[in-house]
Amino acid sequence: MKAVAVRRFGGPEVLEVVDAPVPEAGPGQVRVRVAAAAVNRIDLSTRNGALSAAGLLAPAPVVWLGWDVAGQVDQVGPGVTRFAAGQQVIGLRDVLSAGGAQAEYVVLDDDAVAPAPAGVPATRAATLPLSGLTADRSLTLTGLHAGQTLLVTGAAGGVGGILLELAAMRGVRTVAVAGRDDEPLVRDLGATWFVPRTERLAEAVRREVPGGVDAVVDAAVVGVAAHEALRPEGTFVALVAPFAPPPLRATRVVVQEVFADGARLTELAALAGAGRLSTRVAGTLPLDQVDVAHGRLAAGGLRGRLVLVP
Repeated sequence: MKAVAVRRFGGPEVLEVVDAPVPEAGPGQVRVRVAAAAVNRIDLSTRNGALSAAGLLAPAPVVWLGWDVAGQVDQVGPGVTRFAAGQQVIGLRDVLSAGGAQAEYVVLDDDAVAPAPAGVPATRAATLPLSGLTADRSLTLTGLHAGQTLLVTGAAGGVGGILLELAAMRGVRTVAVAGRDDEPLVRDLGATWFVPRTERLAEAVRREVPGGVDAVVDAAVVGVAAHEALRPEGTFVALVAPFAPPPLRATRVVVQEVFADGARLTELAALAGAGRLSTRVAGTLPLDQVDVAHGRLAAGGLRGRLVLVP
């Protein structure tokens, strides 16, 4: 099969599409014939060596890329009862040493897989697992309930957009921070207030929510500038541990760590199938143009995920 790999760290030029053995599903696993695989920022951090430098990626001669996948089960391992060959699924590969989803086939544990959202094309469905699970877990970590306030940085992005939708479902009021041209988008996604990106973020947020918000999810990795918009004893959820601010003013700072939760992904897929969660695609590319996808993602400004099609 064809699969995306790196043998050395660097820019997009180090990406290779190589011939690799087709993997076999072991006990408790399914093999998925990949129809679409999203490209995420963690792929860039894997390729450029940032994960390795942070001690999050064990040394290996070859590193495989790709977390999100949509496709069809074509082999089930011993003990698997939840899925059958021919079933359309989505899934998340969250073990960096395992085979990647940017390939023609990928093997996943069956509890990392969910039925695909009904009526959603594979290219869109492939954008849901990582962003959806990250947004969902981040919102849960805030501990907010209906009527409370949440600041979402990067609100027009994949994680931020789903956060706005999930928060609206729970009755949580949101302050969306994004580019000036993104106001119609984030309003449509359920934002209560809109604040354009600014160097005086806390001041702008506190004009909308006097005293500060009850919680922050920092999807754009703004850091302490977003923390300043938080009320005393509020909760700050960071998505990148090295950039988590200190717990000033008796606040609680937690780091969200996503994992392949197939049960919750099943629930999120049902919401997407019902049209209640957005699956946004910025563009599709063939697998052998993965370097182009990395360049476009690094340049920024995308409103949706780039998706590779084997």
